[in-house]
Amino acid sequence: VQLQASGGGLVQAGGSLKLSCAASGGTFSSYTMGWFRQAPGKEREFVSAISGSGTYTYYADSVKGRFTISRDNAKNALYLQMNSLKPVDTAVYYCAADIGSKWNSVRFEYEYDFWGQGTQVTVSS
Repeated sequence: VQLQASGGGLVQAGGSLKLSCAASGGTFSSYTMGWFRQAPGKEREFVSAISGSGTYTYYADSVKGRFTISRDNAKNALYLQMNSLKPVDTAVYYCAADIGSKWNSVRFEYEYDFWGQGTQVTVSS
């Protein structure tokens, strides 16, 4: 499975961005997909996850109510709509695919089997 994240950029605080992740190889609809981010000098952290069918979603408390994860299985695509962005959201954002872990562990990066290369999001104050 290959993942390619895109859509990052520079935005002012309060603005919006939509990240995309294109997947190739494997059976996309069977994978739980997640977004993680890593700010400078910090460890990578969980942002959001979505089940294979799109029925279930899960968000870190820090982004709940501002970010929306979605997927289009017909297009093998994952999305992250980010609204009301804050400077603390500045990070490299990674998409990841989990081929078989339990839903209650989707926030742990070690559960994910494949990773995209990351896309930079910078929020200016």
